[in-house]
Amino acid sequence: MTDHRLWRGVLVATALPLNDDLSVNHDRYAEHCAWLVENGCDGVVPNGSLGEYQVLTPQERARVVETAVAAIGGQRVMPGVAAYGSAESRRWAEQAGEAGCRAVMLLPPNAYRADERSVVAHYAEVAKAGLPVVAYNNPIDTKVDLVPELLARLHGEGHIQGVKEFSGDVRRAYRIAELAPELDLLIGADDVLLELAVAGAKGWVAGYPNALPQASVELYHAAVDGDLDTARTLYRQLHPLLRWDSRVEFVQAIKLSMDIVGRHGGPCRPPRVPLLPEQEAAVRAATEKAVAAGLA
Repeated sequence: MTDHRLWRGVLVATALPLNDDLSVNHDRYAEHCAWLVENGCDGVVPNGSLGEYQVLTPQERARVVETAVAAIGGQRVMPGVAAYGSAESRRWAEQAGEAGCRAVMLLPPNAYRADERSVVAHYAEVAKAGLPVVAYNNPIDTKVDLVPELLARLHGEGHIQGVKEFSGDVRRAYRIAELAPELDLLIGADDVLLELAVAGAKGWVAGYPNALPQASVELYHAAVDGDLDTARTLYRQLHPLLRWDSRVEFVQAIKLSMDIVGRHGGPCRPPRVPLLPEQEAAVRAATEKAVAAGLA
């Protein structure tokens, strides 16, 4: 990784391996981070939604970051620092810096539907930790929408350097580029990868590379390099799995795919529950098809 903006490339929002008793298996997590890099990914994003950060203790959450840094180096680790309060998010950003990380990813306030002034104050507070901040726009789950005009303001005031765009509205890519051309757009949902890559995305905060890193990395680079024949073929093959990244059961689905390809996905902590039989069958069939096609 040569670009100082570590979020440029494929950063995997890592699933967190849990033991049968639902304790965190840090050794397996370290091995998973190293395996992802060995298979072409540029880095990891621990403590995102896929990493079940909401149900970790503060001690677990801090150790997850430290484990990733020890495994692959802080220059490849961009932790999620979301929290209900701005002071807490800033503390997590400071912890990331102390652990050796070079950037953090931050949701807007998500305990309530914050107004624009509150959103700006939130990002301003966390930026005081001194690390570059990549905003995470997920209006589906947070009920706070970082629309292009607001992103341009946050960037213009120096609070953010990039945005993980999860709204699913690919039209926003062009508006963001018009309003804030120096703000890095990152693909935030696996199932709009090709559309956002063509629109000029600089990176991908990705889910399904947890199970299929090499094929996913090949897809990303073909898309951003303009090799659309290769990209379209891979996208069609992978899309039955990629679309699970935008569904409520994305953590369970990706962990199941990991189990099927011989990684350790394992269980999830409550309140997440196992997939329904028909959901499990769909994920299993799509994963096995991808394996049979040589994509694992």
